[in-house]
Amino acid sequence: MDMKEEKQQDIQVNKEEKTDKSLIRKRILSSVIIVLFLAVLVVVFIKVGKPLVAFVTDSEQLRAWVDDNWLWSRLAYIGIVMLQIFVAVIPGEPFEIAAGYAFGAVEGTIICLIGSALGGTLVFLLVRKFGVKLVEVFISVEKMNSLKFLQDSKKRDVLIFLLFFIPGTPKDALTYFAGLTKMELKNWIIITTVAKFPAIVTSTVGGNAIGGQNYMFAIIVFAITFILSAVGMVFYNQFTKRKQEEIAATKEEQE
Repeated sequence: MDMKEEKQQDIQVNKEEKTDKSLIRKRILSSVIIVLFLAVLVVVFIKVGKPLVAFVTDSEQLRAWVDDNWLWSRLAYIGIVMLQIFVAVIPGEPFEIAAGYAFGAVEGTIICLIGSALGGTLVFLLVRKFGVKLVEVFISVEKMNSLKFLQDSKKRDVLIFLLFFIPGTPKDALTYFAGLTKMELKNWIIITTVAKFPAIVTSTVGGNAIGGQNYMFAIIVFAITFILSAVGMVFYNQFTKRKQEEIAATKEEQE
């Protein structure tokens, strides 16, 4: 081996070492950011999430706030919906029902859809930036494995749309997982608005019925929603189980 070849090898080794060090630094930085992000979410949930849930479930206080602050109440409520999606541990249904109660079925639905689109897009972009480590904060490894078939499926976007459209599916988990796929942002924005319409509108219609003291209609709406959600949950569990079995069978055949 001549001196020129040795020099080229040394240069190659140095490049690889620099690349490895750069990757390590990026991984450490990502880990630190994720830990800080999780800490912030815990604080937000304790300091903001719980009071928000209590606030939106106090119907009289909520309506008084809406009446006194026409513009800011709408903008703030969009922000509240975004926060609920961002901090996945905060339940979304009370906010949707409260939106129907405070703003009416039509306006409440529009507000929730705008907040859903903005919040879902924010989560999608953050997952694209930080990857699986961010998803693991909100989704268990078991649930992630049950959704892996969505990453490589040729009908991925259609499947995710349908899973969002069906009541009772874990939309918060799907929101964080979608960022791990190769889905285009424009398709995701459509999914996080149009596909969530049925789930949102049933809640806002029910909330509006409560606001109008039409309690029997509200009970009917929520009963139908509960039944559809239960059916949707059973379908989702069976569907993901079947997909996992198909993936396992394919792996066995390849081996």
